[in-house]
Amino acid sequence: MRVNGTEYGDAAGFTLDQWLSQHGYDAERIAVERNGHIVRRQNLAATKLQSDDVLEIVSFVGGG
Repeated sequence: MRVNGTEYGDAAGFTLDQWLSQHGYDAERIAVERNGHIVRRQNLAATKLQSDDVLEIVSFVGGG
């Protein structure tokens, strides 16, 4: 699996929510694109990852 341009091990069998949590992401503060499609926050726990998935994860930061 590739995340933000970096290769990770096989994540098949994990849900997206599990993988994000395991890697320290706060689901409330990010947006996730999987294979070119935005994953809605309410679908993170139901989205099963595949070994060939490509994720782009964007974190929201405050500031002004």
